[in-house]
Amino acid sequence: MNPLRLAVVQGSTRDGRLGPVVADWVVSHAGARSDMTTDLIDLAETPLPTVFPQLGQAPAAEEDRRLLGAVSPRLAAADAFVVVTPEYNRSYPASLKNAIDWHNKEWHAKPVAFVAYGGFSAGLRAVEHLRGVFAELHAVTIREAVGLQGVWGQFGPDGRATDPAADTAVKSMLDQLAWWGEALRDARAKKPYGA
Repeated sequence: MNPLRLAVVQGSTRDGRLGPVVADWVVSHAGARSDMTTDLIDLAETPLPTVFPQLGQAPAAEEDRRLLGAVSPRLAAADAFVVVTPEYNRSYPASLKNAIDWHNKEWHAKPVAFVAYGGFSAGLRAVEHLRGVFAELHAVTIREAVGLQGVWGQFGPDGRATDPAADTAVKSMLDQLAWWGEALRDARAKKPYGA
């Protein structure tokens, strides 16, 4: 069977962010599996426009189309997603919401897993907000989310998790994501999803 095409969306664009460390850690776990290939989409490296065209219209500006062209086809090609998000003010960053809102059918009938990080809440309040957003976009969110509390002390200089429980959690999440990814890919192949 063909490996699942996994897009890892790194949602933070803040200066000094820890998001790339967390996203690289997720990619290293997914990359060690034979049932997945990965594509890391870092929203700081692939910025998207922040002004939307009239509903139902394509962006008029050539630069907006170019920026979207660096992300949209990659999301469309993915069979499954892992969203890596910090928690800002009890929710997720505006850069992530912007990337989600620029797309619609790219998310349909595909599974989405979450790796969140932050202080006391381990980023899980951001995850709960994202679940409702992705439900509206006809995506299936995976129950097993990974939350990293006090994330600044969770990774060593080599980018590896300092707590083996974090590695166990990301493996469990990826196992669930693989099951849903294969099931939904098969379902979409049998009958295209119409929302």
